[in-house]
Amino acid sequence: MKEKISNNVQIKNKRATFDYELLDTFTAGIVLTGTEIKSIRLGKASLVDTFCIVEKGELWVKNMYIAEYFYGTYNNHNTRRDRKLLLTKKELRKIESAVRASGFTIVPTRLFINEKGLAKLIIAIARGKKEYDKRDAIRERDDRREMDRMFKR
Repeated sequence: MKEKISNNVQIKNKRATFDYELLDTFTAGIVLTGTEIKSIRLGKASLVDTFCIVEKGELWVKNMYIAEYFYGTYNNHNTRRDRKLLLTKKELRKIESAVRASGFTIVPTRLFINEKGLAKLIIAIARGKKEYDKRDAIRERDDRREMDRMFKR
């Protein structure tokens, strides 16, 4: 009998929504080794300074940190190796054509474990925000907090 796998791993890239305007999102699978998936299930991963590129018709995530598995042996993985993302050809073509346009990039936003126990990465086609857009976002967030404080009293 199979036990239900807990899928409470939610690793987010908080900086992505602040630095970029997210336009379109995709859910991609990741090609991982055994020790990598074990570390992700323990929540030992980070999306800070992570980015994606398209090379030879394949999508790769670069600089994603997955800590070495504590119980791993000499077979343990490199913490920041390049990992291949799995998408359909139609999605890859759409992403590739969007990235060719000036000013667009591919940003990983969230890493999670789905109900089948597989690691998935949500990526977004994004456009960089200007400095004044970031100030507007900070002002909006502060206003929202102030309104919440006023109504809670």
